[in-house]
Amino acid sequence: MLLTISITHRPATDLGFLLMKHPENVHSVELPFGSATLFYPEAGEDRCTAAITLEVDPVALVRGKASIEDQYVNDRPYAASSLLSVALGRLLNTAMGGRSKLRQELADTAIPLECSLTPLPARGSADLLARMFEPLGYSVEAEAIPLDPAHPEWGASPYVSLNIKGTVRVQDLLTHLFVLIPVLDNSKHYYVGEDEVKKLLQKGGEWLEAHPEKELIVRRYLLGFRSLMRSATEQLEERVEAEEPEEHASRDAEEEKIEKPIRLNTQRMDYLADLVRNLGASSVLDLGCGEGRLLRQLLTIKGLDRIVGVEVAPRVLAKAGDRLKLDRMPDIKRKRIELMQGSLVYRDDRLKGFDAAALVEVIEHIDAERLPALEAALFGHARPANVIVTTPNSEYNVLFEGMEPGTMRHSDHRFEWTRSEFHHWAESVAKAYGYEVRYEGIGSEDPTYGHPTQVAIFSRVDAVKEAA
Repeated sequence: MLLTISITHRPATDLGFLLMKHPENVHSVELPFGSATLFYPEAGEDRCTAAITLEVDPVALVRGKASIEDQYVNDRPYAASSLLSVALGRLLNTAMGGRSKLRQELADTAIPLECSLTPLPARGSADLLARMFEPLGYSVEAEAIPLDPAHPEWGASPYVSLNIKGTVRVQDLLTHLFVLIPVLDNSKHYYVGEDEVKKLLQKGGEWLEAHPEKELIVRRYLLGFRSLMRSATEQLEERVEAEEPEEHASRDAEEEKIEKPIRLNTQRMDYLADLVRNLGASSVLDLGCGEGRLLRQLLTIKGLDRIVGVEVAPRVLAKAGDRLKLDRMPDIKRKRIELMQGSLVYRDDRLKGFDAAALVEVIEHIDAERLPALEAALFGHARPANVIVTTPNSEYNVLFEGMEPGTMRHSDHRFEWTRSEFHHWAESVAKAYGYEVRYEGIGSEDPTYGHPTQVAIFSRVDAVKEAA
């Protein structure tokens, strides 16, 4: 079987630093069931490719086993499987951990990567590969491998040649492959116990909890063993819930205290409700809805038939349900609103088909290197007709009493943009995904520093033309 990883980031030979394997050398590792080899078929400034081959010795694989039922003739020497995940762990353990001695900044950066793997078992429905990789930000191409090229009437085998492309960290690509290869094969070729739960949490912990196919991935990775599945699911939920709603609210209170003298949060909610009315939307997504403040405002809008709040943390979502009093809401009103657990950085078909989506003081809580994934998931995949993004205007911070110079309004903010930085980001997103964008502000405008909250309103170009 053959796995290749290619980059076009210049200089592309930096792939050697990212994988901790020099492009001029051949790197091999002996395994209990065979050997794995990494080499570079191309290594130029514009493009560099690392190739990994795995040779499985079927005799070594079963040597020492007492059961005469073990068969030497199977697909393990010829097709990608959990054995390839073992080989990746041995060959590229440092890269999989996100470490690079001389290019750590690049290792921490999402870059365009292309990966090919053949032959890969894909046992399941025809859309299985897309369901696994597209939510993680990849484009997916798969070519079915026939059972026998000499007999096309026999049809396709369960094996494919897979090619995926995405802008991700090398660490992300490797952990995605490590987990998903055995999931696609739907088999493990060694004992599955608690150690496999630890591997799943270690390699999938940063992305698995919000993957739309989390349950399927956990079930297949752990071969359907209920006790192991329950253990993995509980631990994944604990990771998502690491910040209790009370602590979440306490952290939000920091920002509210700063903004309270100008009643900025109230102004934001009123502004957004008016904007949704003016857009004439009948369906709205509140992405990162928190405890439901905007949802409460949206419920007051006549003609708004579907309101969906999305939040990654189930307990925060449950808190929103309590505050909205969903259990006591009249049926007619209750049918209009839905709370949904999900991540904003993964593609999710449930978020398609909406007239408007609101990201209210959300993007500044996302790591900058994860923003491309959010852009692809929201603007590229879900594609609502309109997207409303609000974020702090960092230039205005000097006018807030009690703020130390250089600090941000909330301790969880990853960044706060100036107006020019926000406009640059919004223009690039609009251009990349076929939207028009205009800008407004919330709160009293200062002639020098602008509005305390800046707003970008994206309108999908084809939707604008249809309306015209």
